[in-house]
Amino acid sequence: MFLAVRPPLAARWAALGAVAGPALFELSWLVLGFLSPGYTLFGHRFAGYSPISQPVSGLGMGATGPYMNAAFVVTGVMLIVGVAGVFRTIQPPARTTVTVLLSLSGAGHIICGLFDLEHVLPHSLGYLLAIGAPVIGFAAAGASLHRLPEWRRSGIWLLAAGPLTLVLLVAFFLTFRQTPDGAEHGFAGLVQRLGIVEVHACFAAMGWLAFRGRRRS
Repeated sequence: MFLAVRPPLAARWAALGAVAGPALFELSWLVLGFLSPGYTLFGHRFAGYSPISQPVSGLGMGATGPYMNAAFVVTGVMLIVGVAGVFRTIQPPARTTVTVLLSLSGAGHIICGLFDLEHVLPHSLGYLLAIGAPVIGFAAAGASLHRLPEWRRSGIWLLAAGPLTLVLLVAFFLTFRQTPDGAEHGFAGLVQRLGIVEVHACFAAMGWLAFRGRRRS
């Protein structure tokens, strides 16, 4: 005989961190992108900020720096809490491995907030963790959730999200030019934002579904 058990309430509320974190981050770069008066990086003055050509991390410099960097850190913490909450409610196979892999994205956000664009190596590492770790994390989560009947459809979407994240990550590096002129032209900023929104949408979807508290046998 099977009894439907509702996931722990605390874990369900924690899962909302995977929703609130991405929402905060997207709202931050949208608002600060309009408010930024520009910034100086390695002696070059960017008179204005363009979300089409310039990366989100450009908002972590100049007058908007303290606010964007705080958003990086808070989002990272929320993602880590949210991922832990999601897999505390679901408890799929390989739960620990999947939780660690997806939490690396939150750690990457924190690193990007602590080290701005002038700290090239740690900031680049943070970005690779924030967007690169989900390439493997989504695939692992999809394979794990696919085994659960009530999460099978979500597992399929996550299996597809892994390769899509990789494509968007590679596209950003192909379009990004590490020169002042390159940062003021092109569309690398837009490509990066597509990747960020896609990754955050996957986290938010997992967080919301876990918060709804699907009963398990």
